Amino acid sequence: VQLQASGGGLVQPGGSLRLSCAASGVISSVFNTAHMKWYRQAPGRQRELVAGLTSGGTTDFADSVKGRFTISRDNARKRMYLQMNSLKPEDTAVYYCNLDSYGGDYWGKGTQVTVSS
Repeated sequence: VQLQASGGGLVQPGGSLRLSCAASGVISSVFNTAHMKWYRQAPGRQRELVAGLTSGGTTDFADSVKGRFTISRDNARKRMYLQMNSLKPEDTAVYYCNLDSYGGDYWGKGTQVTVSS
């Protein structure tokens, strides 16, 4: 299983970015039932859970991003998304996608998000 995160970049405070995570090498039944998550890790800090989305559609967000970030998935394309609005400098981090399934726990390499003026 491979996860490829993309969509990161440099954005000004208040701006938006949409991250994508494409899964490959995973059968549909595993992807469709997986708990998909986004994590992030800022320099000098521990990796933290940003958002999660279960196969049933239940979402969970870190308090710091509630109301600003949304998470979604496209099972047919085996993709997951993180829409980030009203970005703040403290959102600067490497963002990782995670697929947590009965078949295993998988991580992508991450995409850098930098929020700066």
